[in-house]
Amino acid sequence: MLADADIQAIKTGIRIPRMNSIMERWIQTCRRELLDRTLIWNQHHLLHALREFETSYDEHRPHRTLGQAAPLRSLPDPSTVPAGNTRLDIRQHDRLSGVLREYQHAA
Repeated sequence: MLADADIQAIKTGIRIPRMNSIMERWIQTCRRELLDRTLIWNQHHLLHALREFETSYDEHRPHRTLGQAAPLRSLPDPSTVPAGNTRLDIRQHDRLSGVLREYQHAA
């Protein structure tokens, strides 16, 4: 069935029990944060949505195991805001018409 759809199956390594769990976690995150909130029209739309999610996941979304850094971004700088200053200038960037939202400090 996979060969009919031009999909190549990649076998996981033997005696590597964590390999499958890492991918299952990524798929679970993708489903929860993107696919459960989006009505997909066709294959082109699905591929576009997955590319945007992958970009957001790798370049912006903080990961706890990486010390709140994204995989393709360096560690964030410690906060330099004085304790008395409570106003922060935060900018929002929408991806996929607001399904994914990214926040950054304004320069």
